[in-house]
Amino acid sequence: MGHPAAAVWDSEVATALVKDCNGIDQIKLRNPHGASAKVSLYGGQVISWKNNQGEELLFTSSKVNVKDPKAIRGGIPICFPQFGNCGSHEQHGFARNKIWAVDEDPLSHSFKDSNRKSYVDLLLKPSEEDLKFWPHGFELRLRVCLGLDGNLTLISRVTNTKEKPFSFSFAFHTYLSVSDISEVRIEGLETVDYFDNLSERERFTEQGDAITFEAEFERVYLRSPNCVAVIDHEKRRTFVIKKDGLPDVVVWNPWEKKSKVMADMGYDDYRKMVCVGGAVIEKPISLKPGEKWAGRLEINLANSSFCSEPLCF
Repeated sequence: MGHPAAAVWDSEVATALVKDCNGIDQIKLRNPHGASAKVSLYGGQVISWKNNQGEELLFTSSKVNVKDPKAIRGGIPICFPQFGNCGSHEQHGFARNKIWAVDEDPLSHSFKDSNRKSYVDLLLKPSEEDLKFWPHGFELRLRVCLGLDGNLTLISRVTNTKEKPFSFSFAFHTYLSVSDISEVRIEGLETVDYFDNLSERERFTEQGDAITFEAEFERVYLRSPNCVAVIDHEKRRTFVIKKDGLPDVVVWNPWEKKSKVMADMGYDDYRKMVCVGGAVIEKPISLKPGEKWAGRLEINLANSSFCSEPLCF
């Protein structure tokens, strides 16, 4: 896909290039029915996803400083080459705080999701500064697709471009917009083992028939099913999250006490969000020279407050 002219729609793939207040490029996608998505080249981050009625489906903090170029609290940050804190590396990796490029040669890398979709292909390669802290050669590719039915799909590919093997973790840290966290339940993770980050990563097994929220919540569900439903009763809708190549699922809500000490989180913002995203955390991916890895996340929206078995599984 070529680079469309600023503020001009490319009718073939329904994309437009705009700039934020810092002059950083953003790619806006749309479908014929009115759904849209916006991807920033800063971090390769999806910062907006709207349905056919123009309703925002991704959460963004009310305290985001748009004049400060950095990964925003919200949308879908790309966490690579690690998730969480890891020694001297910055939290959640450096990919979310780098300027990505539009990939001008995506077809040679086996992306097969573009049929009748609005999409953009992005590319990140290490800078000299990155190599000082993480001395591995890689290419990280991302395709963001907006389907005719309004579904959002993200596909990432990592290639080892040098002569030494390396390992990495990865996450699509997806912030979903909800009516009220107390009205949300998550289905599909029953009986799955998880690390509880609020209990020093102690391992437990999910005992409930669904996940609900009454306090701070920070878990990594391990080797989870490839389909999870996030049900918002008040808005009578269900996010159906499907994944491939991403064995784990991160579920997070900071709740009231932690939100108060987060500089980029509004006082009541925790009520309007939940993070549910596909990840590779328990067993990092190891790539030999020339090897590739791919992970795919698809989010569909159903206008219902329940998840039937045919919908999810």
